[in-house]
Amino acid sequence: MTALRIPSSIRRIPALPASLVIILATTWIGCERTPNQEDRPTAGSGRDVWFEEVAEESGLDFEHVFATKKAHYLPEIMSGGVGLLDFDGDGFLDVYFVQGGELDATKHNPHQNRFYRNLGDGSFEDRTESTGTGDAGYGMGCACGDYDRDGDVDIYVTNLGPNVLYRNDGNGTFTDVTNEAGVGHRGWGSSAAFADYDADGWLDLLVVNYINWSPEREQPCLSPMNERDYCGPSNFGAPAMDTLYHNRGDGTFANATRSAGLDKAFGNGLGVAAGDYNLDGRMDFYVANDAKPNQLWINHGGGRFSDAALLSGCALNQSGAAEAGMGVIATDVDADGDLDLCLSHLRDESHTLYRNDGGLFTDVSATVGLGSTTLPFTGFGMALADFNHDTLLDLLVVNGRVRLSEPAFDADKPYAEPNQLFRGLDGPRFAEVQPMGGVAERLVEASRGAAFGDLDNDGDMDVVVVNYGARAHLLRNVTKPLGNWIMFRVLDRRDSYALGAMVRVRTGPQRQWRQVQRAYSYCSSNDPRVHFGLGAATQVDEVMVRWPGGAEEKFGPYATNQVVELRRGAGNS
Repeated sequence: MTALRIPSSIRRIPALPASLVIILATTWIGCERTPNQEDRPTAGSGRDVWFEEVAEESGLDFEHVFATKKAHYLPEIMSGGVGLLDFDGDGFLDVYFVQGGELDATKHNPHQNRFYRNLGDGSFEDRTESTGTGDAGYGMGCACGDYDRDGDVDIYVTNLGPNVLYRNDGNGTFTDVTNEAGVGHRGWGSSAAFADYDADGWLDLLVVNYINWSPEREQPCLSPMNERDYCGPSNFGAPAMDTLYHNRGDGTFANATRSAGLDKAFGNGLGVAAGDYNLDGRMDFYVANDAKPNQLWINHGGGRFSDAALLSGCALNQSGAAEAGMGVIATDVDADGDLDLCLSHLRDESHTLYRNDGGLFTDVSATVGLGSTTLPFTGFGMALADFNHDTLLDLLVVNGRVRLSEPAFDADKPYAEPNQLFRGLDGPRFAEVQPMGGVAERLVEASRGAAFGDLDNDGDMDVVVVNYGARAHLLRNVTKPLGNWIMFRVLDRRDSYALGAMVRVRTGPQRQWRQVQRAYSYCSSNDPRVHFGLGAATQVDEVMVRWPGGAEEKFGPYATNQVVELRRGAGNS
């Protein structure tokens, strides 16, 4: 459902009959979203190389294994997330890969998750054994956050049950504390997010679950070419309930799913993005569902939530259809101070941009250039980021099929697709970059999770991609910058990242907003530092931080091209 937004010029005419107002409003919305307006922007669409694939030379030799024995079970085609975290506090992002492997729970899985330490010189070394993070469950994704408030970042791994919590011990090792913490959910977890929903200073945890799956539920499915293929979630008829854990502050969590009201809606959850969507000072959760209406869990305080997605206009697309939500990000695309939503979808469904206007969302996908351009592809990991520092958010989506279809981009890899990169334009609008994916030689894989962050600390955003049944990619940002940049480490009073805080940067008359967040994309955890491209600006005149709860502080001015720490209580109220 898309909320009706009647222009002020119509609302100011009191003499018009109600029926005429409805007709005019409907006509206005139709003009905003007509198929004839689905034209690709042409400005800035020249051939540009934005990224260089350097995984092998950097030492990131992770290879995803989708199944020890292929059986066309649905979990095979969905696995593969990745996390970026500075686990040892040296200022460089390390990389944690989530593995698939053996699906039979009665057998040992010879394939484990892998942890790579960033050496700070463009290279990585495998520290899986020394860190103790080689979980051998059938993995989907991960979430990172300092749940115990000891100043270092911990890892939560989602599996085809049970999930695992690794506590960072601060000495280069992690300890599996799943059982004592009480967070070993045994369902099919996909994405997860740490967020302090009750503002008590401790990070709570939302785990998004996909379907209630078992091998016995599998059935033979065929592709359009009459070949054996993977079934979709609708074939199982077994949507799952998401799981909300409340952090007690003593190293343990309580399952708050039912008391919070999250048992009132089921879905096929794959993506999650936390944030304050209605600007009431409380953290909400948005869940992207596969072939089911999406959910917007609005936080009412007192530990209670309700699903407002349908009434808010972000449960279904503009045509009133549920789409195959995979990846999702919440960020302010139009610089008005609230969080918009962007989702990646299945082939023949365009990626969707929901514009937020005061808590009501409108599907503007076609008018911003994301309609027919994205229909031939199945998107998973994705992000909106200013990759070229021109002050406009760009969009990168990593693609890969889940069903066989013709034509194939690579005969040897029938599920593989090239990625898509879109340059941000004024409006906002987006124009697809060529060559596809912004790389000199087109990368064609069945990509899944993607994590975004500045891995080499040179001021621009790089990307790590997990590919189904193949080697991972490290996309180093090599675009010719169109301006300056600045990054912020936004910390609370306990030296942890203030997840959910909103940061506004002012350079002259221009204002930009970003959220402090780790959980977005698909089954992945990202750089929590807040990155801004500044264009020709040589100084940031003012920074305002809206902390969780609604309090605001101002900081600055600052010189450009540096990483700045913003600590709560150190600015001007």
